[in-house]
Amino acid sequence: MIYIVIPVFNRKHYTRECLLSLRKGTNKDYKVIVVDDGSTDGTADMLRREFPEVEVLFGNGSLFWTASVNLGIRHALQAGAQYIMTLNNDLEVAPDFLENTYKFIPVKPSAVIGALELDALTREPAFGGEIIDFKRNKVRYLLQELPKDKQKGLHRVSQLPGRGLLIPRTVFETVGLFDQDNFPHYVADYDFTHTALRHGFELYCNYDAKLYTYPEESGERQNRKSKSVRNFYKHLFDIKGGGNLRDFTRFTLKNCPRPYIPYYLVNGYARRILGYVLK
Repeated sequence: MIYIVIPVFNRKHYTRECLLSLRKGTNKDYKVIVVDDGSTDGTADMLRREFPEVEVLFGNGSLFWTASVNLGIRHALQAGAQYIMTLNNDLEVAPDFLENTYKFIPVKPSAVIGALELDALTREPAFGGEIIDFKRNKVRYLLQELPKDKQKGLHRVSQLPGRGLLIPRTVFETVGLFDQDNFPHYVADYDFTHTALRHGFELYCNYDAKLYTYPEESGERQNRKSKSVRNFYKHLFDIKGGGNLRDFTRFTLKNCPRPYIPYYLVNGYARRILGYVLK
């Protein structure tokens, strides 16, 4: 059984639709753990009333993404979970999502496997894994390189986000949980997958397991829509800032090969500062 950990804070309409999409799936062999970090919009009541099968853990509003996920993971591991999936609430899964997830577990039982993301509104593929080049500070987006007839099955990548991320128990036993001390909200998923890769675990994106996401609803996208000095500061320094310089620095020092760190940092700082203004 896959234990699915979903961190939430308000936005109960997204949580409802996410859980309904799982309920409609062709594979029912899963257990959902929702970590509600202090929601004030009635999320807890909705979960109790509409999804009694879901186990709910509670935070006080100070956990953010990483500590919330870790709370759910610890609980799942204590329950004996062999496979855990992290899933955000602002997405929906295709009916055969879990069926196609289970299909590849016997093929790569120790691998960390992500999912193909499609835009929920257009149903067009939006994200299919990344391959990072630290030396040149560039990221290759695999989806842009693969012809249509090759966009299926497993494809090797070098980093993955936490949306629909399947993680075997043995990975946690080897590398530990997500690094909530250094990366309380963003970047923890990329850091975790790099750490797993360094310890010999393969990373794949499963193009048969499809998620439907709402990219324009992310906090960072909303921040960019209304540009101001205040939002620029939040972009660079807020715990939920997509260009957070502290998180980027810590990620670089921890994961970038030492010879490339100076250039990677300088280039990355420029991208985050200028990118907010120009995009």
